[in-house]
Amino acid sequence: MTQITIVDSRSRRVEATPDPGRETFLIDPERLPEALGWELKPSGLCQESTCVPVPDMAALRVGGQLDLVAVARALGRPSVVDLDAGLLAVALPAELRRRALEDLRAPEFELPDLDGNPHRLDEWAGLKKALVTFSSWCGCRYDLPGWQALHDELQSEGFTVVAVAIDHSADDVRPWIDGISMPVLYDPQHVLTESYAISNVPTVVWIDEVDTIVRPNGVAHGSDTFADFTGVESAPHLDEIRRWARDGDIPVTEDEARTAVGDLTEDEVLARLHFRVAAEAHRQGLGEVTKRHVTRASELAPDDFTIWRAGMPLVGEDPFGDAMLAKYDEWKQKGMPYHGLPAVKSTEAIT
Repeated sequence: MTQITIVDSRSRRVEATPDPGRETFLIDPERLPEALGWELKPSGLCQESTCVPVPDMAALRVGGQLDLVAVARALGRPSVVDLDAGLLAVALPAELRRRALEDLRAPEFELPDLDGNPHRLDEWAGLKKALVTFSSWCGCRYDLPGWQALHDELQSEGFTVVAVAIDHSADDVRPWIDGISMPVLYDPQHVLTESYAISNVPTVVWIDEVDTIVRPNGVAHGSDTFADFTGVESAPHLDEIRRWARDGDIPVTEDEARTAVGDLTEDEVLARLHFRVAAEAHRQGLGEVTKRHVTRASELAPDDFTIWRAGMPLVGEDPFGDAMLAKYDEWKQKGMPYHGLPAVKSTEAIT
């Protein structure tokens, strides 16, 4: 038995036994709650008052131990294993994403600020929220002062910007928040990219006072720093936010919002799992493991910036260099595939 790391919305170390023949880890049943948060009972896999029936209990057992991959599969959660590195990444419940895409219910999350203090979405209940994802590996890091200005302008009217960095560590984000007082969190496990089906940054989601998504994932900027490069001006979208915050105007219908964001494919979910393994391997200083899983994640989701571009710093590549620009051009030639609404264009741009 050895110490392994399990990663989903967080990482934790547990005692388990590698099983190369089954490509899994085996765990004592009493350790299952600390490993995956579930208990095995006669009624199935249970978490508090929720139980998932398991028709074939024997399929979860290997002798007196439980097969962690089989347990995750019984919960409907894909996984990726690296036996040699002692790493297991498990997908988030697909129900979270279904709530966002179909029911327009903003998935709850708990993410740290840069001082490590945890914050939940319901902390801002009763306010209209622009959930703004950005990253240190994206030029959109320079948009933060623009989002801060909007936050300051509308804060007295029951509105807040909540900025979330899709980044590896607080230190990656810290250089870009000088003078920023709006909430800034970071998401080392890419929880939002999976639960909200986010495939690029900056992506902005409008969430109302009761945590309903009223305008789903959309490309938007808080400044015009890179408008010449992206072709996207900030003003049209910022003006739409102002009208929503002040007058309740929503630029998309509920039906349009329900169909605006395509679900993640199986490969895109697996890519996120390989990325989680890579990120954890990077934290542990396992360079070859990091590179192997970044490569595999990028193969599975070649058009997902939160995978291939986010992986570049983990393997020592420049996310602003020539390799990135070449990939960006390839993506443009494919029609700029994206999980969400296109950027808002000004009237002048449309005509």
